Amino acid sequence: MKTPTLRVLTLATALLVILVSNSFAQTPAARAKLSDLSFIEGHWQGTAFGGPIEALWSAPAGNNMLGSMRMMKDDKVNMYEILVIEQTEQGPAILVKHFKPGLIGQEEKDKPDRYNLIELGKERAVFEKVGEPTRVIYEKRPNQVLAVVLGKQREGQWNWNDLFVFKPMR
Repeated sequence: MKTPTLRVLTLATALLVILVSNSFAQTPAARAKLSDLSFIEGHWQGTAFGGPIEALWSAPAGNNMLGSMRMMKDDKVNMYEILVIEQTEQGPAILVKHFKPGLIGQEEKDKPDRYNLIELGKERAVFEKVGEPTRVIYEKRPNQVLAVVLGKQREGQWNWNDLFVFKPMR
């Protein structure tokens, strides 16, 4: 028969192993919090697709961050984008809806594009689109630059291109 001290020590060791293994079972993305993405917050401007673009990202609050973007060409809007980063049990996820002028939705009414966080680094986050071999990276670069990089997988290789490069709005 085991002594009470040995029994307690065995139980404590077993509990410690369970706790440690559970914390490692979660991916870094699942452990990520919205505050890890606060580097995206701000009022940003750049150019893309032949015209100016402007993006606004709110600070993390509650279980979300709110973002919006407008793309212009010839002094007229040609697209709006509404984005929300929500905290989920699996980690942060981006939900996106695109709109033409007149606020005409491009996606199905109840089906936003969804990107789940799959990798997180210092001022860098990689999201993967659900159901497609597409990834989006948000990364802070030197000189106050926020870049949004689009990755598409073709023939087993990832091809990356800067989609948007923003500087703080002045």
